[in-house]
Amino acid sequence: MPRPASPAASAGDTGRRTARQVVLEPFRRNRGLLTSAYLLTIVWQLGEAAVPVMIGVVVDRGIATGELGPFLLSCLGLGLVFLVFSLSYRFGGRMALRAQQAESHRIRLEVAGHVLDPRGVRDEQLSGETLSLATSDADKVTMLVRQLGYTIASLVTVLVTAVYLVGVDVTLALVVLLGLPVTIALTQAVSPVVARRTEREQAAVARVAGLAGDLVAGVRPIKGIGAEDVASHRYRTSSRAAQRSAVVTARSWGYLSGLTTFIAGSFLALVAWLAGTKALDGDLSLGQLVAVVGLTQFLAEPIKHLGDLSAQAAASWASARRIAAFLSTAPDLADGDVADVPERPGVELRGVSHGPLHDVSLTTSEGELLALAVDDPAAAATLVSLLSGDVEPGAGEVRVGGTPAQHLTIDARRRSVLVVPHAAYLPEGTLRSVVDPLGRLGADELDAVLAASAAEDVVALHDAGLDHAVRARGASLSGGQRQRLALARALAAVPPVLVLHDPTSAVDAVTEQRVAAGLRALRRSHGATVVVTSSPALLAAADRVVWVRHGRVVAQASHATLLAEPDYREAVLR
Repeated sequence: MPRPASPAASAGDTGRRTARQVVLEPFRRNRGLLTSAYLLTIVWQLGEAAVPVMIGVVVDRGIATGELGPFLLSCLGLGLVFLVFSLSYRFGGRMALRAQQAESHRIRLEVAGHVLDPRGVRDEQLSGETLSLATSDADKVTMLVRQLGYTIASLVTVLVTAVYLVGVDVTLALVVLLGLPVTIALTQAVSPVVARRTEREQAAVARVAGLAGDLVAGVRPIKGIGAEDVASHRYRTSSRAAQRSAVVTARSWGYLSGLTTFIAGSFLALVAWLAGTKALDGDLSLGQLVAVVGLTQFLAEPIKHLGDLSAQAAASWASARRIAAFLSTAPDLADGDVADVPERPGVELRGVSHGPLHDVSLTTSEGELLALAVDDPAAAATLVSLLSGDVEPGAGEVRVGGTPAQHLTIDARRRSVLVVPHAAYLPEGTLRSVVDPLGRLGADELDAVLAASAAEDVVALHDAGLDHAVRARGASLSGGQRQRLALARALAAVPPVLVLHDPTSAVDAVTEQRVAAGLRALRRSHGATVVVTSSPALLAAADRVVWVRHGRVVAQASHATLLAEPDYREAVLR
């Protein structure tokens, strides 16, 4: 069996995917395994169909004749049929389930790999919707792997049964061969309705999952502004819509199942009635009557499998379309072809204009703590995005190590510049794994990082120290604690250029002073540091302050010098 691709292998694959590929690739990748599984499934269904036939043989050759030898032999044959079809079902079902689970896992890895693509993903779905793709939709796509096996086995069994009936009675065989297509066609009358409603239900459930994830992630801000009732109403409305959609879909599946059962039952009752009348007329033996009636009852399941195929296929295709659309989304960033950068590169903006920024030029220096005081939050965010490489300037140029940033590979950019956004994400783990996820720092280095970021206070609060558990997104920590840990993690990485966006906005003034002094001291020998901030403590600790006002650089000097400017003083003093 082929091994599923890893997220790393999937990342970077931006070839456009189609729903057809998503649906058919599991069959192509597992054709050997599925061929064996489908053959065994056919043997299982044929074995089930053979049971009433063998019972008829026992009746005609063992019971009706009263001879012990033929009776025992026919019973042995019946037992052998049971043994063969039970083993076939066991191993055939195991093979099909193995392929289905492997392909579901593969799709989940593809979705995860696309999310983790270092170039980013240009997709506006909520995280819960993406999670729905990797769970519910992945399972629905691969359900077709098993459903098709049952359908093939059912079709083969029905045809073999018809051949057997030809040998018993031509009229019965014609009724089966002519009535079966009509029965299946009638059951397909509601399949398109079921398919459409299933697709709407899947989309509604995905929206609710996305909304739930969004609300959980933002529960603290929601409580902070007292918007719990609004958030609850929004979720309740969306959830009820999904509930109604699910009920309508379940009702449609119920109609389909009821219609299939009624039509198939009516058809099979007709066959049984014909067989009974022929037995009364002496055209069929008692054993043949038992076999025909038994086959008539058995055929209900294969007919149901044949009737369900189109609705199941429609549900799988609906999920496949959603997955294919997500996997085909374009990356946010272009990957350049220059991989070599200096060991200690600098960052330079040359006449950059983008959004609220106009003709901005600045250069970092080795060991320098450079502060950017920006009066407009939108301009500050744009500067951070330009420095991180998330956007390319509309005019001008951003250079890293003397090379235009867009010409560098993603890996080269990430090695050179580390950007810590204002709202940094903290993974689940311990304080130690959050700060030093790769375990590269020695005890002294780790202590220095914790001291410089004032995160040592966070560690000291807990009896377990660095082994204290941290919940996903740092939900168990305060905003200031999360900021300090995010800063500690950035300092632990020792990047050549470190860009920080308001790293102390959630801490008190005393802690802010400690962070400013620690940051200046620790980063002096490690590379250039750029801080986008309006914090007086950080501005005072900076070697140089670039004042950006109304999107333009209006002055560059020390914080003390710039304080002589009334506008600057008003903007930064608080």
